Amino acid sequence: MRAIILAAGRGVRLQLPEDSQVPKCLLRFGGLTLLERHLRMLKSAGVSEVVLALGFRHELVEWELDNWGWDPRPEIVLNMNFELGSVLTVHTVADAMTRGGDILLMDADVLYDERILRALVEGDGPLNQLLIDRDFEAGDEPVKLCVRRGIPIELRKQVAAGLEFDTIGESVGFFRFDEAGARRLADLVAGYVDSGRAHMPHEEAVRDLIQERSQRLEIADVTGWPWIEIDFPNDVLRAAQEVLPQLEPLSGGD
Repeated sequence: MRAIILAAGRGVRLQLPEDSQVPKCLLRFGGLTLLERHLRMLKSAGVSEVVLALGFRHELVEWELDNWGWDPRPEIVLNMNFELGSVLTVHTVADAMTRGGDILLMDADVLYDERILRALVEGDGPLNQLLIDRDFEAGDEPVKLCVRRGIPIELRKQVAAGLEFDTIGESVGFFRFDEAGARRLADLVAGYVDSGRAHMPHEEAVRDLIQERSQRLEIADVTGWPWIEIDFPNDVLRAAQEVLPQLEPLSGGD
């Protein structure tokens, strides 16, 4: 299994002074950066092959990796047009998506409990899987995942009026795809780039994969396990004050 961590963006919504801006994966909570937490948990779960999609101030991330001496060192793929959107970032890692085997596609700006990662990696055999948290705050920001009879049918911030579903929750932003699913997603992403839609969020391509029903997709419910995606200044405070104290100790130790 291969983990692909998307960490190319600037994080402008954090509203940090320009000279203080760093890649969000280098934000530090409890003495560890988000990236180091990702790497520790992945290693504990037996996922040693990691691809980092970087862009904004990528040299800071590479310096941190060198400073940690992390082994094996993640493969670095650069998207220097990171201002456009995450579809383009996913397109830059198409090779890593299509080498074979299951992949994890993960946003870098998430502080999360280790049990959430285990829910993705512990499934038997090839698997396409999305995570859902049914305990979420309503509003325009969360990416909603709608499910009908156990099958995902929608993945968007704005859910169309009249859509029939029996379960709704927030997508955690981590996905698992088997070889066929990853190849199909890479094709869909390439279509976005080729048609001038590189500025779109990559969840739109995942939504297309859901709605074309070419792959079997499963849901893992992680409701009750703490996590937060860090986009706004208040998210940083909530991550430190509310989420961090609830996290299980890392398997490898802090």
